[in-house]
Amino acid sequence: MSERALLRRIRVWLVVFIVCLVLSGLTAFPLGTELHWAEDLLTSSASPAPEHFPALVEWITRVRTGLDEADAAYPFVLYGTDWLAFAHLVIAVAFYGPYRDPVRNIWVIQFGMIACAGIIPLALICGPIRDIPFWWTVVDMSFGVFGIVPLLVVHRMIRRLEAAATA
Repeated sequence: MSERALLRRIRVWLVVFIVCLVLSGLTAFPLGTELHWAEDLLTSSASPAPEHFPALVEWITRVRTGLDEADAAYPFVLYGTDWLAFAHLVIAVAFYGPYRDPVRNIWVIQFGMIACAGIIPLALICGPIRDIPFWWTVVDMSFGVFGIVPLLVVHRMIRRLEAAATA
């Protein structure tokens, strides 16, 4: 594969990763609205969720109730999710460096892989402390697993690009 084609593939993978980070960040802002939609969808008469996934329905209702109560009495608590959203957006911007110059900025890819790996111990430690059901902790950990896959692919391609450039 030519260096140009390799660079194009790296950039496509990075754009997909950046878009996913941005979408993940943006969805952290309207949590209340999203939870109301999710609960309405799960509890609609056409939904099989109450029968087949009652724990999911109960969890979404519990989280929505907690978020509504926190928002009504202590809206500043939700400021933490605003910072979570902002962090996703800032991290997405950092991946512009590897997009521009993958070899020189491979450290950003390595940083991202470390962050993805760090999701697993964070979820396993903080999930039980925060009374998160284990099955939801697994969902949270999946973001690290799914996030690291494109970064591993990009890392390998950057190493190939680097070797081709020095050959």
